[in-house]
Order: sequence, then C-alpha cells, then structure tokens
Amino acid sequence: MDKDDFNPIDLFSMYMKVVGVPTLEDLPCDDPALKGKKLGIVNGASWILLWTNYFGRLMLPGVKLINVGNEAVQLNFMKAHQRGEPCPPQINIDLFAEYAKQLIYLYGVDAIMISCSTMNRAASAVREAMAKYSVPVIQIDEAMMEEAVNYGGKILVVATHGPTVKNTQVLLEETAQRLNKNVSYSGVTVEEAFHFLGKGNIIEHNEIIAEAIRNKIKQEKISIVVLAQLSMSIFKLSYSDCIKEFGVPVLTSGETGFKRAGKILKVML
Repeated sequence: MDKDDFNPIDLFSMYMKVVGVPTLEDLPCDDPALKGKKLGIVNGASWILLWTNYFGRLMLPGVKLINVGNEAVQLNFMKAHQRGEPCPPQINIDLFAEYAKQLIYLYGVDAIMISCSTMNRAASAVREAMAKYSVPVIQIDEAMMEEAVNYGGKILVVATHGPTVKNTQVLLEETAQRLNKNVSYSGVTVEEAFHFLGKGNIIEHNEIIAEAIRNKIKQEKISIVVLAQLSMSIFKLSYSDCIKEFGVPVLTSGETGFKRAGKILKVML
C-alpha cells in the first residue's frame, strides 16, 4: 500500500461515514416497522464489511447492523478449494453457527444474515442453531436466486472467485427444485476481476464483468444475469440501467438480499 495513492484523511472520513461506530441508541429511522431492529451479519471475511454496511444502510435505513467474520474463514475455504477438498470445510460451517449464537448472546439480534456466497452451505446449520431462539436466518443469495428462477429463461451466473462457483450453482438448482421449476443456466468465472478488486481498481473490476456478460449474450440466449457474490454488487455503480446496457436484467445480492431482510424484519414484533 502506498499512501501517495490516496488521501488518508479522505479515506478514513468516507469509511467512517459508511460504517460508523457502535452505539446503544436506536438509529434514526423513518419507517416505524424497522425502527429499533437489529440485523446480525455473518461474513466470510472482514474486508466485506464495507459492502454489508453500504448496502445494508442503503436498503435498510435505520436498522442496526452487527457484523462478525474474519479473513481466516475465507483463507481456509480457499485452501480447501485449491486442494480439491469439500468447500466449505466443516469447521467453517460450525464456526458460522457459533458466530450466529454469539450475535444472539451478545446483543440479541432480530435476524441473522449469511453474507458469504461460498458459505451458503452453512445456512442449514445456522438455521438449526437459531431454531430454539426463533431467529430467522437469511442467506443473502436466496432472494436473488428465487427472482432469477421465477423470471424464466436461461440464467447467466457470473462469478469472480473460484470457490464460490459450485456452491452458487447448487443453490440455484436447489431453489428451482424448491419452487418446482425447471432451470437452465450458464456460467462464467472472471478471476481477473477479483484481482482488480483487491487492488482497489473498481472501474476495471466492473468493466471486465461487463465484457464477460456481453460476450456470453453474444454466444447464448440469456434471459437474466446473476452476479454470484456480494462484492460484485458494486457493478451497479457503473451500470445502473442493465436492461438498457445489456438487454437483460442483472441481479445483485446487495440489492435483493437486503431487501429480503427488510421484509422479514418488518413483520417481526
């Protein structure tokens, strides 16, 4: 990292405007159904907290977001994927269930969200752990997959991180089965975009994803696009009108996942 690449004061100022500091007070909220509500978010790494706070505050203004997660989770499932072992490893799944319990014990959140796509296999374990507390569990990709399946036609699943691909496809197939619908999908993985993301080259990240979508649409009849990871939600910062740009809708979990969380929180007493 070279501090000459950015102004540190601007960096910290913008970061804190998004994340803020913990407070015991309720956040300002214009929606009485969301006032005082608390969403616990279980993450696969700490770097994604900027995304959960940005999209969470954007989609759920006034909801208090309580995050947990660390890089060791992601590094561990990356190692498992590299070795051809089950991904995610069972220890990661067990840890996600434990993280959810900690959020209940420490602060009594109203709902739990799993924000990591690779860790979507942990959803059943987390739901089992939360059952006795009657706390709903939201896997961030489920609403997006339901929307894509209900839309019909061929779904293009775009990913930028190898360990995510298989679990995203499995979730898509499970969703179609649960909704009693047939599903047809194609996939593309753009690892270079993930490398650009790590360097902070957001425009390049978005452009490579856009190029991959355009190329696939030329090759196949695609009806709708799904961006497999929460980190990819920043794609919409460059392409807000995807139907105009690509001729098809593009779904992101940053939008659909937090919208689903809002619906669940609003009906809770």
